[in-house]
Formats: sequence, structure tokens, C-alpha cells
Amino acid sequence: MTDFIRFEKSDSLTTVFISGEVDLANSAEVRKTILAALKTTPEVKVDLSAVEYIDSSGIAAMVEGLQFANSNGRKFSLTNLSSHVRSILELARLDQVFDID
Repeated sequence: MTDFIRFEKSDSLTTVFISGEVDLANSAEVRKTILAALKTTPEVKVDLSAVEYIDSSGIAAMVEGLQFANSNGRKFSLTNLSSHVRSILELARLDQVFDID
């Protein structure tokens, strides 16, 4: 586990907290963490309140999580979006694709 990712887990929910920047240098770690959480709990929420920057590789990691969840009967949502993340998702119209709390 790296410094920019932490999580809280119960039997029914894992919340993944990401902070800092999500870019090509670390998006694989984000993707791996999200997919591992989805394999072990029925619901995963990704808290993006502390994300200052996200690029297309970071968005792709979120999309992969959503696709895995949809294919495996799991719930996947994004929560507490930072203003930067919200604007990127709205620009790409992904705010209409993701379940956002």
C-alpha cells in the first residue's frame, strides 16, 4: 500500500481514499487497489476528496472498476469529489455514467 491510498473495510463495504495526484505514474496502483477491493467486498466507494489532479489514466482506472463491478454484480461509486475531479468528469460527461455520492 502506498502513501496516497488508504482504505477502510467492513464485510459489506470498502471505502478507498485516494489523495494527491492520480496520473500515469501511479494509476496502475489505484486500479489494482480498486479491483482487489471489488473482489473481496460487494460494494466499493472511492473517496476522491483529496485528489488534486487526475489524468486520463486515473479516469481509466475508475472506469475499469465500474466495468468490473457491473460485470460481477458489485456496487461501485465515487464519493466526495474534489472540484478538479468533478470538473473533469463533467467535461467528459462521465458524471452521467458513474454513481456519484
